[in-house]
Amino acid sequence: MSNIEPVFIRDEIIRLGQFLKLANLVENGTHARIVIQDGLVKVNDEICEQRGKQLHPGDVVELNGMAVQVERD
Repeated sequence: MSNIEPVFIRDEIIRLGQFLKLANLVENGTHARIVIQDGLVKVNDEICEQRGKQLHPGDVVELNGMAVQVERD
C-alpha cells in the first residue's frame, strides 16, 4: 500500500472492530463483524478474523483496498 492514512487513538490499544468504525471503514459494529468474519480485513499484511484483536500504534489495517495506520493521539 502506497498511501496509508493515519487514524489517531486516545489510548494505548483499541480493538479491531472499534478501530474499523473509528476509521470509517465500516458503518457499524454489525458491518465490522461481517467483514472480519468473511476474512476481508488484514492487520499487518495478515488476514485477521478476531474482532477483539488488540491493535497498537504502528499497526496497519487494510480493508477494500484502503489502508490505515493506528497512531497515538
